[in-house]
Amino acid sequence: MKTKNAHKYHTYLKPEERHDYDRDMPRKKKGLGQNFLRKQSVVDNMIAKVSIKPETSVLEIGCGDGFLTQSILNQTQCKQLVCYEIDPDWVTYVSKKIKNPRLEIRLKNILESNFPEELGAFTPWVILANLPYQITFPIIFLIQQNKNLFQEGVIMVQEEVAQKIVAKRGKGYSTTSLLLQYNFDWTLMDKIEPGAFTPPPKVHSRLLHFKPKFDQAVIPNEEEFWKFLKFCFRSPRQTLKNNIKTTHYILADGWSDELLNMRAQQLSFNDFLKIWQHINN
Repeated sequence: MKTKNAHKYHTYLKPEERHDYDRDMPRKKKGLGQNFLRKQSVVDNMIAKVSIKPETSVLEIGCGDGFLTQSILNQTQCKQLVCYEIDPDWVTYVSKKIKNPRLEIRLKNILESNFPEELGAFTPWVILANLPYQITFPIIFLIQQNKNLFQEGVIMVQEEVAQKIVAKRGKGYSTTSLLLQYNFDWTLMDKIEPGAFTPPPKVHSRLLHFKPKFDQAVIPNEEEFWKFLKFCFRSPRQTLKNNIKTTHYILADGWSDELLNMRAQQLSFNDFLKIWQHINN
């Protein structure tokens, strides 16, 4: 038996990519952003992009109906697959559906997790996840704060979010772009149409591959640097000089007027680092 919306997503998929609905599935909850990936070729690309060996542990964020979960277990020899899921109905469903000693589903809000305590015993970790779109950035920041635990990963995010993460200039380029590019190498993968999900979201999505960076340029007084950047981007239409003038930061004479008369969205990370070094000196 198929739901009344089954035809809606089937029109986007080839016959060999279609999967019938299970009448025992729990109801999807819109408030939790439950748009489940249903296109096998997308899942295959996610798994093929990362290196998973017998000693590798995999983290999935939100098991949904187990579509990605089952493929990870079928296609890899990972040591362990740990999945965080906030919805008890889907935890129960997937636990009954997938019987595999390598799978552990944890009923917990991922944002309340302590990764060093909960994941530290199993390394290296690889992340494969279709992220809930409402909390994409909080999850990415959690990964960033614990990047030493992770080898690499592929995540599914909204297309707009993906473009903000990889932006080097202009629209969408922000402190967040700089922070995430400083900590990770990002690679845009496939753009995914709404029909690859059930129910289809109203936006296109994008696969993003990431790998932590540990050889970055040293930032003096780093915590303060990221606060400084927020001031720089506070009024995007103003010049950098005018944004800084409203703060307690002081630029000594002799600094490049050409640089200071540009807008923050025109400057590179190295430009900001030079300005910051100048301020600290």
